[in-house]
Amino acid sequence: MFKNYFKIAWRNLMKNKIFSLINIIGLSVGLTCCMLITLYILNETSYDAYQKNAKNIYQLGTQFIGLGNFQKGPNTPAAMGEMMKQSFPQIKQTTRLVRLFSEDKTLLQYQPKTGGAIKSFYETKGYLADSTFFRMFTYNFVEGNPTTALSNPNTIVINDDIAKKLFGNEPALNKVIHISSSTNGDHDYLVTGVFKPIDKPSHIDGRFFMSMMGGSVADFIKNAGANLANNNMYFTYLLVQRGTDAKKLQSKFPAFIEKYAGKDLKANGFNKKQFLVPLTKIHLDEDVKSNVTQGGSKTYLYILASIALFTLLIACINFMNLATAQSAKRSSEVGVRKVLGAEKKSLIIQFLGESVLMSLIAFAFAIIFTELLLPAFNFVSSRNLSLSFSKDILLLAAFLLLSIITGLLAGSYPAFYLSSFKPAKVLKGKFSNSLAAVSLRKGLVIFQFVISVILIIASVVIAKQMNYLRSADLGFDKDRQVVIALRSQNAKKIYPSLKNELIKQSSVADVGASLYYPGITNFSDNIFATEGKSMQEGKDVEMNYIDTSYLHTLNIQPVAGRLFSNEFYASDTSGNLILNETAVKQLGFASPQQTIGKKLHFTFNDSTYYFSVIGVVKDFHFEDLHVAIKPYGFQLLTPPLFNYMIVHTKQGNINSILQTIQNTWHNLNATEPFSYSFLDEDFQKNYDAENRLSAIVRDFTIVAILISCLGLFGLATFSTEQRIKEIGVRKVLGASVTSIVALLSKDFLKLVIVAVVIASPIAWLVMNKWLQNFAYKTNISWVVFAITTLIALLIAVITISFQAIKAAVANPVKNLRTE
Repeated sequence: MFKNYFKIAWRNLMKNKIFSLINIIGLSVGLTCCMLITLYILNETSYDAYQKNAKNIYQLGTQFIGLGNFQKGPNTPAAMGEMMKQSFPQIKQTTRLVRLFSEDKTLLQYQPKTGGAIKSFYETKGYLADSTFFRMFTYNFVEGNPTTALSNPNTIVINDDIAKKLFGNEPALNKVIHISSSTNGDHDYLVTGVFKPIDKPSHIDGRFFMSMMGGSVADFIKNAGANLANNNMYFTYLLVQRGTDAKKLQSKFPAFIEKYAGKDLKANGFNKKQFLVPLTKIHLDEDVKSNVTQGGSKTYLYILASIALFTLLIACINFMNLATAQSAKRSSEVGVRKVLGAEKKSLIIQFLGESVLMSLIAFAFAIIFTELLLPAFNFVSSRNLSLSFSKDILLLAAFLLLSIITGLLAGSYPAFYLSSFKPAKVLKGKFSNSLAAVSLRKGLVIFQFVISVILIIASVVIAKQMNYLRSADLGFDKDRQVVIALRSQNAKKIYPSLKNELIKQSSVADVGASLYYPGITNFSDNIFATEGKSMQEGKDVEMNYIDTSYLHTLNIQPVAGRLFSNEFYASDTSGNLILNETAVKQLGFASPQQTIGKKLHFTFNDSTYYFSVIGVVKDFHFEDLHVAIKPYGFQLLTPPLFNYMIVHTKQGNINSILQTIQNTWHNLNATEPFSYSFLDEDFQKNYDAENRLSAIVRDFTIVAILISCLGLFGLATFSTEQRIKEIGVRKVLGASVTSIVALLSKDFLKLVIVAVVIASPIAWLVMNKWLQNFAYKTNISWVVFAITTLIALLIAVITISFQAIKAAVANPVKNLRTE
């Protein structure tokens, strides 16, 4: 019986090749979208799940209370973890991790014992870690012992890629490399381990890990002692005993904070509380900002999942529409089968079998399409996704089940609709599409285009916002700014000479230096209070430490007072301060002019420090446009050991200018590689997640539109066939080609307009909510909806016009000769 069903199904596919092809392509593309997005979602939700202790590891976070402008953060003071371990028996082990926060890249150098040139290059993704780090976290060591790898000061564990770059095919163990870090200083490190990265996602993406002890950070930890109020710069992880109730443990933290930090917190004018985040939830925890690596977004996952679902639904709707539209052709078949004794149940099975067969064929194509498109999708999503027939057998089985469900869903209505025909009527030729069937088809077409229009509006709004982010006035000159890292002590010391040489070049407008520059994370801040006020009334001000020409180089404009100057260098380095407009407002001053000469103070480790405001600069965006401008201040750095030099170049051949800068660098610093970036490009990296979303939504919008167009093309073809004789009569009676095309198109265009009307408010609500992620954003004007309407109508007209024009220009004699 099933063999017979299969034969009939296959014959029907071959008999209606165009409609079968449309359905198979639509379903296969819909399934491909689902597969790609499912792989992405599974990857995003599986971060750190491979860790052996994943269920019992928690990250300790901090939330400040009382200052108003703090969010939840993943950092704690250095002593917090160990003191908690001593206080709570539920904590089995603790470890700390420190990002090399003062640099975007670190200088590694190796001098072979056999002599020869020094191997010198920059590396990214370096961290400082406790000796317990590799005991708590799972890493695949190919050299060394993870238990003892970081037990001694000035030891380092590197990945196999760095080991190959430094030592070729030689063993890396016990070799000494020199590392220059703006965060940890210049030191020699003994290689005690090499690991091969595990091909699983993790929120810790380190390429090398240095021992926490043995550098500047170790000295900082020693000086901080048991202070639990300040220096929140360490990622702290707790390994708890099996069966520990994390909520009960967390409920004991307030008493712990009050006991060990209450006095210091009160003196500093704020309070804080600690909380726990399970290891496997860190990546998608949107409440905790600035984690080890940039986290994912649950909102974006919901958006992508919705796109995948709706794309598949559009393909299913195509199937339903085309199947019910063809019902007239199959009505006689149903009538004959029923007369010969076929039951409704067997007909339903037959029609469902046809749709499932079609979906299985589509599934086979979807597997091929997924494999072919994965490299491109990985490029767009910045992920390393894969689909393996040996490793992902359960996932493939789930996709197969999805395709069968898709076939059953798509074929359900046509199966029940076709099997309900009355044999007496259809065999007498009295069959006609019911009003319900026609209405359903129209409703499904509207639903298809509602989804497509929402996606078009989303794409337009996202593109508009991304353009706004690229073109917004940031309050400083971001163009033609070359950023050069000053990593080693030698590079920092030669900065004055380097600056003097570069400023002589006709292609260089100005040169400045700082610890931080706009677009990268700023880790320095102070809580300032005005004269006569306590620290409890103070405001948190983020700080940057600069030279006298930094503000001129970026063209950050003063609105009151003056900028730092070599003329007043002695006084400027003795406690003078420059603030932005936001800091002035939050500190309670009536105007920038009123702020000049006023005294501010802050307290640290029981010592009070005083500053005089000499200038106020116009607000500028030192962070990306997700966040509002915060209070910000500048001080001159003494001694002048900066992390970055910024060269503002004039208009001209940029390659020639870079070569000039490189030559000057090598003349003064021959042993270190020259590395640079552009400030505007660095700033735009903050929008990588939005760029990925924009690209994915754009690409899947195109896919959804194409699937909708396939269905519309099929319905237009069927509608034209149904009215072919009517068209012939109209042409004989003098109708023009234009009028016939308009006649065939208007019904479909009405449906598209209805879809636009329904989709527009839904899209506005969704995209307006998405824009709330940005403190500075574009507006959703009527132009967006006008453009979307024109795009939707144009797509529909192009899709329908092929068949409409073909029918309109056909010879009416051919169409009417059977009459």
